[in-house]
Amino acid sequence: MPVFHTKTIESILEPVAQQVSRLVILHEEAEDGNAMPDLTRPVGLVSKAVDNLIKVGYDTCNSSDDRILQQDMPPALQRVEHSSRLLEDACHMLKSDPFSVPARKKLIDGARGILQGTSALLLCFDESEVRKIIRGCRKVLDYLAVAEVIESIDDLAQFVKDITPWLSRVSSDVTNRQAELTHQVHRDILCRCLDQIRTLSPILICSMKIFIQLGHDHNRGQAEAAENRNYLAQRMTDEMHEIIRVLQLTTYDEDEWDADNVTVIRKALSAAKSLLTAALDWLGDSRAQPGAVGEKAIRRILDYADRIASRALPEDSYAIKRSISEIQSLTDAICELRIHDRYDNEGLAASCAEKLKELVGTKHSSGILPDALLNAQRIGGANPAHTAAGRLEQALRWLDNPGMDDGGLGLRAVKLMTEDARRLADRLNPQDRAHLYDLCSDIDRLANQLADLEQRGLGNTPEANAIRQQLKDKLRGLSDFMKKILTDRVVEDFADITTPLKQFVEAVHAEPHAPNREGNFVDKVQ
Repeated sequence: MPVFHTKTIESILEPVAQQVSRLVILHEEAEDGNAMPDLTRPVGLVSKAVDNLIKVGYDTCNSSDDRILQQDMPPALQRVEHSSRLLEDACHMLKSDPFSVPARKKLIDGARGILQGTSALLLCFDESEVRKIIRGCRKVLDYLAVAEVIESIDDLAQFVKDITPWLSRVSSDVTNRQAELTHQVHRDILCRCLDQIRTLSPILICSMKIFIQLGHDHNRGQAEAAENRNYLAQRMTDEMHEIIRVLQLTTYDEDEWDADNVTVIRKALSAAKSLLTAALDWLGDSRAQPGAVGEKAIRRILDYADRIASRALPEDSYAIKRSISEIQSLTDAICELRIHDRYDNEGLAASCAEKLKELVGTKHSSGILPDALLNAQRIGGANPAHTAAGRLEQALRWLDNPGMDDGGLGLRAVKLMTEDARRLADRLNPQDRAHLYDLCSDIDRLANQLADLEQRGLGNTPEANAIRQQLKDKLRGLSDFMKKILTDRVVEDFADITTPLKQFVEAVHAEPHAPNREGNFVDKVQ
């Protein structure tokens, strides 16, 4: 799994990360009583490189018309500059006293600050480049949106003239971008979407031309031509939206879906913690604009929190989702004020920062997400089964073992069963739908009652045992009814597949001059 999402960032940061690791090792050796070596030369080289980096960074910032880049880059440059000064101070102190503890601390802080600041700097620039590509993608989307109103050949010619340069530009930009990415999955998605757009674009133009020609001839096939044109335009629109989505991704976890709950929660928590500083910096600056790195950090923290909620115990999941909702509302309100150049949002920002700390945790407080991880570790990382039979088995295991703490697995399995049943009910006739809804309501009510009794330490009482028995009967009834419904649907759909095929073959091989040959063929196709 690549650590950095582009090859350029990887090539720049990998050597820096190695040097920081080397300094950490020297720091640990010094704690064992070894003297720190003279670092004057390597630190001098770092300072020179940092000075050059800062100059290039400010030049880039001043020459760019990207407001978000102009806002996000200076703090990163200042962090790198400050960290470089820490390194220089540490070097002078260690030259006088190779065993100085404050000097070693400054050295580590400076090295890490340079790594983090350079990383933030490169990410700012990379996001700016991605925004340029996305602007081209959105231009193509604007043209696709008007494809439905092109009704003359002259308009079509102008449409082709306008959209072609943008399609070429997007194709070139996305091709270059995918070659730069380190995550194979992201590269594959971009290549696939781009291939689809290249294939569909000439077909769309042809379909638009056919629609226009049929309109001039007042042909009755114009409605079908319009439907075909709209379908192709929508397909291209969907592919372009997928390109925009993938361009903005910086991480990918191939093992996420197969991992147990504890592993997924731990990874998501680690990612959320790494974003907290950027989020708090954005909240602390009342003039920071929406769309900046800090706001994106908040949104990504909430995404990771939602991922944790989906794997956490029910009580933890509820607390996480409530916190997500509160932070989401506060962030939206702050963005709304800042969009309209209102900077009197310190109170909202302070409240949002406090809730973020409560969610993610800090050195001084545990946090809701770390607590969810601890609780998940306590009961193990089992997931609800992916099949109805597996979920029924997990639910019955919960009901058959009153004293066993399964960490809410059985209850989650029950909830998933009723969710699936309600989705199925929407496709049934009114009588079966009503029966299935009633079953689901009874099961949810009984499951909630039992969970409440267990939470209060009354899981082995006669009342709880009676509910267990009712719930088992209802779950088996639900499982049997769903099997019957699905079996009946399959029987209805496939009871006789040979007759339609025979009739279709006969229609295909009918004599060319046979009466009503075309009409009969169309009927059999349908």
